[in-house]
Amino acid sequence: MQKFLYDIFILLLKLGTTIGSLFNAKLKLFVNGRAGTFSKLEDASFDKSDQVAWFHCASLGEFEQARPVLEAFKEKYPDFKIALSFFSPSGYEVRKNYDKADVVFYLPYDTKANAVKLLDMLQPRVVFFVKYDFWYHALREVNERNIPLVLFSAIFRESQPFFKNYGGLHRGMLTFFDEIFVQNEDSKQLLESININHVKVGGDTRCDRVEQIRLGRNDIPVMERFKAEDQLMVVGSSWPSDIEVLAPFMNSMKNKPLKFAIAPHNLKEHEIVEMERLLAELNPVRYSSCNEKNDFETHQVIVIDNFGMLSSLYGYAELAYVGGAFNKGLHNTLEAAVFGIPVFWGDDPTNDKFQEAKDLLKSGGGVVIKDSSELSDIVNKMIEKPELAQKAGKASRAYLEKSIGATDLVMEYINKKL
Repeated sequence: MQKFLYDIFILLLKLGTTIGSLFNAKLKLFVNGRAGTFSKLEDASFDKSDQVAWFHCASLGEFEQARPVLEAFKEKYPDFKIALSFFSPSGYEVRKNYDKADVVFYLPYDTKANAVKLLDMLQPRVVFFVKYDFWYHALREVNERNIPLVLFSAIFRESQPFFKNYGGLHRGMLTFFDEIFVQNEDSKQLLESININHVKVGGDTRCDRVEQIRLGRNDIPVMERFKAEDQLMVVGSSWPSDIEVLAPFMNSMKNKPLKFAIAPHNLKEHEIVEMERLLAELNPVRYSSCNEKNDFETHQVIVIDNFGMLSSLYGYAELAYVGGAFNKGLHNTLEAAVFGIPVFWGDDPTNDKFQEAKDLLKSGGGVVIKDSSELSDIVNKMIEKPELAQKAGKASRAYLEKSIGATDLVMEYINKKL
């Protein structure tokens, strides 16, 4: 019965997204991309003699977790072809030209026929799913063909269907995996409570990824000159809702030895203009207008109006604020924490979904703020007593160092299987 309902759900998903694609650009990408999946795989021209590793990610965040394992796998097994699939356009559209993969494609709608066709075309030697995004027919087909199937960087909560009376189908999907690497002990205990015992605590592979980024970060000469002798707070992945909260605090820091670099999540012109209006007292300047001749003495805010710099930008900061909590969900706190600085973010009930943020908060490296006044109080104390910021920064770095190594655990397992 549950399988029948699941198939109905997939049918309704296809119908709903097809109708929605007539009115929504993202859904149009979602539908049209899937329409070309099998032709794309045909064009990839995988030969029967090819050995293929298939990695599946829900979206861009999961790709960042997959990336260190994928690249370690490619280095260890250079003769393997890499197939990389996404569920969401926000992952596929950004990484469709990823150079470490031989083919990047949308996961087709999860019907039995599609799963059989997909596996017939890929003929993978090993399959990796990242964190979540469980699809019954795809997973079952992999399992029935006795292909090693690994889930890594997974995290489980008691509220999920796996742990409910009605969750038989979901529990069945967990049995299809040969090994499950979870982020924490709580997840392991939850799985063991439903007799899923092929589980290891492996941490979050994103910690390995952000450490790679830290070690290979780019120099940004403009930021060196902008910051000069002042301290710097990077406001990363900000939304208008973040800036509304932060603006009173930032304006209160006028003429104090703290500058701000703001990297908006979206580069919509009207949002940047509104940000500049709210922070006019601090004389914002856009990064795109800067060159080696700029005199930044009168500018206390620089707006990073491009994508791709944020992860290196944190390396110049003494403090970081990560956006999203006052909007649709907190962004990547690990990108900032890896540089050993205090990391602030907004207070929101959905923060409980982000295990890394909870762990960072518990370690003392993270700080949750409710409003501008609370942020102002804490930051001013850290400026007056630098040892407070240093202590929080050391806690951030210690948390990351403790978590690095998840990729090695996955690779150790795969080396044995292959």
